[in-house]
Amino acid sequence: MHDKQQKEINITVYISHIFLVADTNECASGPSNPCTHICKNIGGSHKCSCPKGYIENGEKKDGGCVKIHNSRFILRLSLGLSITSLFIVVLAGLIYFFIKKRELMKIRKKFFEQNGGILLTQQLSPNGETMDSSKIFSIEELKEATNNYSEDRILGKGGYGIVYKGILKDGRQLAIKKSRVADKTQVEQFINEVVILTQINHRNVVKLLGCCLETEVPMLVYEFISNGTLFEHIHRNKGITSWLTWANCIKLAAEAVDALSYLHSAASIPIIHRDVKSTNILLDETYTAKISDFGASRLVPIDQTQVTTLVQGTLGYLDPQYFQTSQLTEKSDVYSFGVLLAELLTREKPLSIERKTEERNLAIYFLMSMEEDRLMDILDPQLVREASEERLVTMGKLVKKCLNVHGEDRPTMKEVGLELEGLKKQNRHPWADENHQEDTNNLMEQKDLYPLSSNINYNGNPSTGEFVSGQYTVQIDMINEMNQPR
Repeated sequence: MHDKQQKEINITVYISHIFLVADTNECASGPSNPCTHICKNIGGSHKCSCPKGYIENGEKKDGGCVKIHNSRFILRLSLGLSITSLFIVVLAGLIYFFIKKRELMKIRKKFFEQNGGILLTQQLSPNGETMDSSKIFSIEELKEATNNYSEDRILGKGGYGIVYKGILKDGRQLAIKKSRVADKTQVEQFINEVVILTQINHRNVVKLLGCCLETEVPMLVYEFISNGTLFEHIHRNKGITSWLTWANCIKLAAEAVDALSYLHSAASIPIIHRDVKSTNILLDETYTAKISDFGASRLVPIDQTQVTTLVQGTLGYLDPQYFQTSQLTEKSDVYSFGVLLAELLTREKPLSIERKTEERNLAIYFLMSMEEDRLMDILDPQLVREASEERLVTMGKLVKKCLNVHGEDRPTMKEVGLELEGLKKQNRHPWADENHQEDTNNLMEQKDLYPLSSNINYNGNPSTGEFVSGQYTVQIDMINEMNQPR
């Protein structure tokens, strides 16, 4: 029994010895090491692993490892470069924006000072008080109000610029005039005019609310007048019965004269409008006349009766004596108003190539008709039906006085106003009161609101008739020369 146990022990030892002898350390250094990085010997085998930062390569057997930090590094580097690039772009954009904004502010400040902004501010608020009757608008305010000067906001275009309709945040409506050119030598005079006009508070003068001086050419801001121009109402429905009855024509003429008379004599410094015409008379919602567009206006020192200026105005309305001498007086406005009255009475444009040669200039045509005693033939048929011949002739004689070739022989605006008041009183006879009230009610019920039209530039070449003599021949010669290009 003992021998049998001893024999089993010897067999076990022998087998163990065989396995120990057979277990070779495959991880020993040398060419037999199957692992590229970490090798762990296991009885009868081995195990390969990768150090930190490496990962097993599935394509290789027994311990192929590849670095994992290379791809992550590239990813991190790319992300870092992208963030850095974005930061640089944003920073550059901010720097560019601030530089441009600073340059823009400098330009606006330059224009503000160049356009007399400091002087205007001092004159409008000499004691540091807030401005009541006017305001200096910023360019941002006007851009927003006009929807960045959109085409659909244009009210009219003329020789002096473009007029836009503006709507402020508080709902107020404005008329914003952008001029085309600037006369840098007249800055002080421009500022004086702005100051004077902002102080005018007359029911028949379009109110100047303020200006914007941050642009190369100053922009003027007026109250918005909703019912178009007198020119449109005169010529829109020509040949048919309109609200421009005899009574309403006298009313509108009297309102315009009242405003011009105020400018000539009642303002602190006399103002000559210099461009009186039907397109510069606006009508509000109650069809009240309002004089507008003082772009060509000039202030006249109290100790002077006339000023020498470059000739400006509209052909057909332009005073021939002013055209000849460049001497501007308040009587130049009287002449232009005479043409306006003739236009209102005849419903004809001051200059028109559509008429006969001898009739192209309305002023000449009207004077010739008066001299030949055929005034009734050229007047609007509606007025001939509504007014007596006596009143129409009285009005014709008033027009004739206004169109006198010599300014000193023309009446003043105040005298014109007195004659118109006399005609208004003649309308108020008992049997006409009811009709007059009906006309007024119809006038107030008009709904045909439409935007202001463009200022009209008339062209014509009126000729004379051999049968005209005396002062009319002189006037025709002067007007013909005025209508010829120099």
